Amino acid sequence: MSAVDRFTALPPFSRLTPSETALLTRAKREVAFAAGERLCEEGRPADRLWVLESGRVEVDTAVPGRGDVVVQTLGPGELLGWSWLVPPHRWDFGARALTTVTAAELDGQLLRDLADADPAFGYALTRALFEVLAHRLRGTRARLLDLYRSGS
Repeated sequence: MSAVDRFTALPPFSRLTPSETALLTRAKREVAFAAGERLCEEGRPADRLWVLESGRVEVDTAVPGRGDVVVQTLGPGELLGWSWLVPPHRWDFGARALTTVTAAELDGQLLRDLADADPAFGYALTRALFEVLAHRLRGTRARLLDLYRSGS
């Protein structure tokens, strides 16, 4: 199976039509991050989306008096980043590679331009991303409740 086939077979993208898949892959490039490297910083401009192919990434948020608190750990097949999709296009969370990470990186500006030019693609992409977002928010909420209860 090719890298593009593996990428487009992931659940968020598997329901895209062939023409929508072709648009999505126009925005894709392969990237790698070393263990300890930050992928994004909370509050900084957001301009990309990653689909993790290998490795682990921790998602964190700044908590006054506690510093950066890890709210989720992501691995292969998971998506990282959707702040590029809506204004003000700033990261809502930070992320750091726990291990060496390889990923498909999608250009957020190009995706927005493609979605504007083809509303059917824009709807399909947004629906796919928001399915992931809803799942991720449930996980983040559970993690924050655990942190609050344990006082750690």
